[in-house]
Amino acid sequence: MSEYAHHHHHEVTQKSVKLLMVSFGINMLLSAVEIIGGVISGSIALIGDALHNTSDAFSILIAVIAFKVGQRKASVKYTYGFKRAEVIGGFVNLILLFISGCYLLIEGILRLISPKPIEGVMIVVISVLALIIDAFTAQISHHEAHHNTNMKMVFVHNLADAFGSVGVIVSGLCVMLFGTYYVDGVIALLIAGYMIFQAVVSFPKVVNILMNAAPDDVDIEEIRNSILKIKNVKGVHHIHVWSVSEHEVALECHVISKNTDAIAEVALLLEKKFNIHHSNIQVEKTSCDKCCEL
Repeated sequence: MSEYAHHHHHEVTQKSVKLLMVSFGINMLLSAVEIIGGVISGSIALIGDALHNTSDAFSILIAVIAFKVGQRKASVKYTYGFKRAEVIGGFVNLILLFISGCYLLIEGILRLISPKPIEGVMIVVISVLALIIDAFTAQISHHEAHHNTNMKMVFVHNLADAFGSVGVIVSGLCVMLFGTYYVDGVIALLIAGYMIFQAVVSFPKVVNILMNAAPDDVDIEEIRNSILKIKNVKGVHHIHVWSVSEHEVALECHVISKNTDAIAEVALLLEKKFNIHHSNIQVEKTSCDKCCEL
């Protein structure tokens, strides 16, 4: 039996961590300002934007914590290390995002049924400030977004926050110019819909990783057929594929061959063709009847 473990995906760099912490602090400050402003002005849309900003800020914090925890070396108990810290954190964040979205959805519906007077000027002023900060934090993460998944997600979320701020500005202008209050509820519903949509769409991927499901982009039959094409390999079974983390895939299998060199050949195939760098391959001379039929 042999094990190959390599890591070739982009990790969060120390520079990225510093940028993430700056973005986290700015977003939390902005959220506090928006919540206070939303309560004083009576705008549920502004509060909704604050909830979305808070969710994104915690996503940033989770990414930083995951980086710190993920750097810890594997131990006797945690033999795979702590790579799933980010996945677990993401799961918690999705739950919070969904709950916040549902709360905002209910408040938005109630606001449409019974519109309440809101302070348009305060809404516009705070939302313009939010738009500037969102654009600034998006620019911070944009520098690293091209080659780092975490920073790319931060950039996308901040960009979405900027569009949300534009929506709240529109709501405030409608109050100032036309005296229409229902737009506040509409904007709140749009933000709630986006939050719930993001949570629902991302939920299956996170659950699949935690359940050790095979990644969607991995074709087990293609892997089986490719291994069978290797010289001296007479069969392959007991194939199990799962995600160690969001980026790293692991595989174990039993290969029927009289040549132990098949271990290195299969491992090389998995690495080169399927980008699977962590494999556990067992060679058998004959088929094992007790093994899994996979």
